[in-house]
Formats: sequence, C-alpha cells, structure tokens
Amino acid sequence: MARTGMVRRWRENMDVTDDHQYVEMLTTLSEGSVRRNFNTYTDIDWESPEFAVVPDDPRWILPGTDPIGGHPWYQEQPVERQIAIGMWRQANLAKAGQHFENILIRGLIQYSFWVPNGSPEYRYCLHEVIEESYHSLTFQEMINRLGNDVPGVPRLLQWLQPYLPLAAGPTPIPFFFSVLAGEEPIDHAQKAILRENLTLHPMMERVMAIHVAEEARHISFAHEYLRRRVPNLRRRHRWLLSLFVPFIMRSMCSAFIVPPRAFWKEFDIPRKVRKELFFNAPESRKILRDMFADVRMLCEEVDLMNPVAKLVWKICKIDGVPSRYRCEPPRDHLPSVEPTACSATG
Repeated sequence: MARTGMVRRWRENMDVTDDHQYVEMLTTLSEGSVRRNFNTYTDIDWESPEFAVVPDDPRWILPGTDPIGGHPWYQEQPVERQIAIGMWRQANLAKAGQHFENILIRGLIQYSFWVPNGSPEYRYCLHEVIEESYHSLTFQEMINRLGNDVPGVPRLLQWLQPYLPLAAGPTPIPFFFSVLAGEEPIDHAQKAILRENLTLHPMMERVMAIHVAEEARHISFAHEYLRRRVPNLRRRHRWLLSLFVPFIMRSMCSAFIVPPRAFWKEFDIPRKVRKELFFNAPESRKILRDMFADVRMLCEEVDLMNPVAKLVWKICKIDGVPSRYRCEPPRDHLPSVEPTACSATG
C-alpha cells in the first residue's frame, strides 16, 4: 500500500494543468524558444577571418574573473605561456560543458517520457533538448578549432554518466537540482567574463553570448520547477534534500570548473598554486561562493535552509548571502545595478 501511495503521489505531482501561473510560464518559455533560437552553423560564421585561431593571440589570456586568471602565479608567466594555458582552459571548459549538455539531454528525454498528455512541460523539455543539442555542436566546433585534445569532466564522472540521466524519471527533483549544479557555475563564469567588457576572441565571445542567452530560459525553468515541486515533499524528504543540495552543488562545480589532471601535468603547475586556485585562496573562494547565490536564494524560498543544511553549505565552502533576485551581479562588482529580469523569454 505504501508503494502504491508513493506512485500515486508521483503521478499527481506530474500533473501541472491546475497551476495556471506555472503553465503560463512554460508557454512563455516555449514561445521564446520559437522566437529566439540559435543554430550552430547559420548563426555563427565559423569561416570568418576574425574567428581564425592563430598562435600568440593575447585575447586568449584568462581574465581576472577566472580563478586561474586572477592568480599572481599565472599573471607572472610569460605571455606565450598565459595564452597556451588560456586556450587549453577554455577548450576544456567547453568540453566539460558539452559533457554536461549530453547528460542533461538524456535526462530531459527520460523525464519527458513520463510527462502526461496535455502537459506543457513536454513541449518545453523538447525545446530545451533541441537547444542543448545545438550547444553541444557549438562547443565541439570551438574545441576542434582550438586544437586542444582536452578530456572534459573527470574520469569518474565519465564512468558514471550512463546512469545519471536515469534518475530524471523516478527522482526528478534531485535531478533538476543537479541540473542547476552544472548550469549555474558555467553560466556564472561566462556572465562574469562578458560583464568585464574585455577584448575577447570573437569566436569565444559569440559562443558565450549565445549560450548565456539560451541558458537564461533553461535555468528559469529549473528554478520554477523546483519552486513548485519542493514544497509538496514530505518533511523528512525535504530535510534529506536540504543536505543533498549543497553536496551536489560543490561536487558538480568541481567536476566542471576545476581542470582535470591532464591540465596540471601539461603545464607543470606547482601543487601549492593548484590548492590556492581551487579553492583555498580568498579570491577563488569568493568566486566559488558567488556561483551559487541564486541557488541559495531558491533554497531559502522553498525552506531548504535549516540549521544542519546551513552547516553543510559551510563545510562545502559555498555558503554566503543569497541573491536578492535572479542573475544579480556580485554586489562588490556592480553595486548600483537595478534588478532586471534575466532574458528568459526571448
């Protein structure tokens, strides 16, 4: 009987037709996907001369918003070495992003399999699958042109990845928190670079701008999905979820943002510097905390910030002040910026 009741609650939770505000939001996001979408090969002129990758191009030097780029050790290296490290770093971030998109696509397909007929979630999920597929193509094209044979995510995650998307059907709430754990750090890092108004390589700038524009929709969906579903969980399930969230945020961030072993070996970076970069130095620890300000805000809203959960956030070194609104820039970076909606609708 208990199992039957659990299945019944799971099925009832999949029905969203009675939540008119949520349905309207899904319709808006889906229509935005139709109006404003990007194709890898028609919206990016890969053969343009300005997109050419040439040796010793200083536009590949990492910005200060990157944990590596802001470290004195990196800034003291010869320009040619800074460029080589920057190109490898950007290529591997793109590969890790592509690996994440691959897992996400399969998870969304798993989830949409169980969506009931008539639900607007099905249409939105398939729109996101299409957009993430183009992102994967875009990332791989950029990697190919950079010419670095980068591994992407750590080997352990590569071994586990066939099984991770299977969680989206029976346990969609942990799955969508895991989605945010992958999307938020990459999105935060790209926005930080674009906000600096630096002279970036045009190929990287175009790829980032497209990715940020469409990820606004995807992150909006994940936030609203969780904002609707989490309050319906039983108290003990919410308590367990509150401990899971900071753990998965830190784990996924390390998998996507921290370079793999091949990077440290390739450039012979001292062990002391490596520890400071990820994330022992005060500057890099602040970058880490800022990545999850929006998630902390979400957890506050859905009552996942109990005392034990706050301790886990602190142990994971990702505690801090929650955002006041989604996509809020770091307060010490742009203190006078007024709240603006993330461009989620297109």
